[in-house]
Amino acid sequence: MKRKLNGYQSFLNDKLQEHTDLGFDPLWIPDFLFGFEAFLTEWSIRKGRAGIFAYCGMGKSIMELVWGENVLRYINKPVLIATPLAVSYQFVKEGEKFGIEVERSSNGKHKKGIVVTNYERLHYFNPDDFGGFVGDESSILKNFDGATKALVTEFVRKIPYRLLGTATAAPNDFQELGTSSEALGYLGYKDMLTRFFKQETAKDYLGWGRLKYRFRGHAEHPFWRWVCSWARSCRRPSDLGFDDDGFILPKLVEREVLVETDYVLPGKLMLMPSTDLNEQRAERRATIKERCEKVAEIVSLDDTPSVSWCHLNPEGDYLEKVVPEARQVHGRMQDEEKEELLLAFQQGQLKRLIIKPKIACFGLNWQHCHRITMFPSHSYEQAYQAIRRCWRFGQKEEVILDVIASPGEAGVIQNLQRKSKQVDRMFDSIVKYMNEELVIDRSVEFKEKVKVPSWL
Repeated sequence: MKRKLNGYQSFLNDKLQEHTDLGFDPLWIPDFLFGFEAFLTEWSIRKGRAGIFAYCGMGKSIMELVWGENVLRYINKPVLIATPLAVSYQFVKEGEKFGIEVERSSNGKHKKGIVVTNYERLHYFNPDDFGGFVGDESSILKNFDGATKALVTEFVRKIPYRLLGTATAAPNDFQELGTSSEALGYLGYKDMLTRFFKQETAKDYLGWGRLKYRFRGHAEHPFWRWVCSWARSCRRPSDLGFDDDGFILPKLVEREVLVETDYVLPGKLMLMPSTDLNEQRAERRATIKERCEKVAEIVSLDDTPSVSWCHLNPEGDYLEKVVPEARQVHGRMQDEEKEELLLAFQQGQLKRLIIKPKIACFGLNWQHCHRITMFPSHSYEQAYQAIRRCWRFGQKEEVILDVIASPGEAGVIQNLQRKSKQVDRMFDSIVKYMNEELVIDRSVEFKEKVKVPSWL
């Protein structure tokens, strides 16, 4: 016969916070959702507070809108969606496409329904007005300062139903998973570290210490089991057992272009690769002209739209001078001006765009563009997100990515390639644990009667 879990096992499960469904049965699952989208949406509605970590172009926006519509109908209170810069317009357009009414607000004023705004405008709103909150591209939160992250976490804490969606919740980024859990109302970041990780202090040769964390003994499997109790992750529909038809990306052609330069590092007699960040930065600033002119040469080969990613203000300024028909979106602009240019590029009114990843590498849909140039960076997430603005499901053309580097930056490219392989391995792990979680049998079968010792 079947019996309940024994007391100690129940205690462990309570510690893991696995039995925390806070939602309700879906009220509306439309036919226009793909099978995997309907699966994730239904699960997140029943969960009540959930994370959907799906690759770019897999329909997170429409899943978030359907989730919001269900919460709106169930609790009869508005739902707020927070997005990165310029992405709020996409939600309004997406809502119109599928018959879901979405209102955009930047000043805190709104009517009853689904309201969308930018993260930067969140302080204008009152959390008591909302029954649900959606954090679109939630991984962007770690790019904000501590005050903004604290504001978002405090804001959502007062809202009963919450959903986070992102494409780059890197499975090895434990800090991000911890802050996501905390925003959803589960384990806080510090509680997560205490429960699953052991703290170590690594001393470098200068004697400075920095904290590092590793899994406690036998804690890795319980950790991923805990993550999968409130989040679902997939790179393609087949990760969830669905057909990949229509979700196979065209080829990404990656080309490393090294510019010729006479720059010699201070104290060196000949051209040599940079060996540390200071040398790389010095070489990057010394080779701005050569690298930017190479970008102009590449994007001028045809008339197709192009986006050029840079990191330094002088790079963006020089690119705007030498790249024909280009406009730069930079940090000195007001948010409204940035959004105007980003929308112009997305709608095909602007042919060539120059921009930094930290300004707009999250959430925007640029499937109309298949030519990308980029200066290398040590940030894997920024590089990934920048590429994925164009190379995403819905792209019809082969995407060409040219990474323009000086000779001393070869190590940066190798570092990005290493991080890419590491993330792929870790993503394989979380999908594996997630699939195990989906089929786990939580019942305990006892086939024999328990024998009580004679001395009791």
